[in-house]
Amino acid sequence: MRSVTYSMSVSLDGYIVGPDGGFDWTAHDEEIFRSWIDEIREVDVHLLGRRLYETMLYWETADQDPSLDDSMLEWTEIWKSLPKVVFSTTLSVVQGNARLVPGGLAEEIERLRAEPGEGNIAIGGATLAAEAAASGLIDEYRARVYPVLVGGGIPFFPQRERRVDLELVETRTFNSRVVYLRYRVAR
Repeated sequence: MRSVTYSMSVSLDGYIVGPDGGFDWTAHDEEIFRSWIDEIREVDVHLLGRRLYETMLYWETADQDPSLDDSMLEWTEIWKSLPKVVFSTTLSVVQGNARLVPGGLAEEIERLRAEPGEGNIAIGGATLAAEAAASGLIDEYRARVYPVLVGGGIPFFPQRERRVDLELVETRTFNSRVVYLRYRVAR
């Protein structure tokens, strides 16, 4: 069965964006960016909430930006071809290789797990991940932890009063002092 993964950059105090909605503390680093490319290669479909979808729209046309380096062009190529499912009640259309779903996250994940395929089902966005976690649908949590305290914002981990035991699968420390943590949900 295909795994559902939730992977984001996160501050040491647990936020994916700061109180002002910014994430400039995740400034581009080639080594970390390469790790994102390696990870996205393992994904068959990416599930996104509206906010993350709108943030990632840049990559649908980024290949037209002459200032992009080779790794960013590589990411753009992978991202554009990757099937995406956007969950939103406010959008009426989506662009690129995406389709819009107004609700039914659990049903969509069940349907995708039943399809043939080897790659992961990735979830992006804290709100969508919180819904998936509340239903016990996330198999792995992957965090690139940045050495910064932002003091508030949108939390990486869903705020539910439910214990979830995790098994450490992988760690990696990047030259920039960012630490990658990969945990599998213990079942």
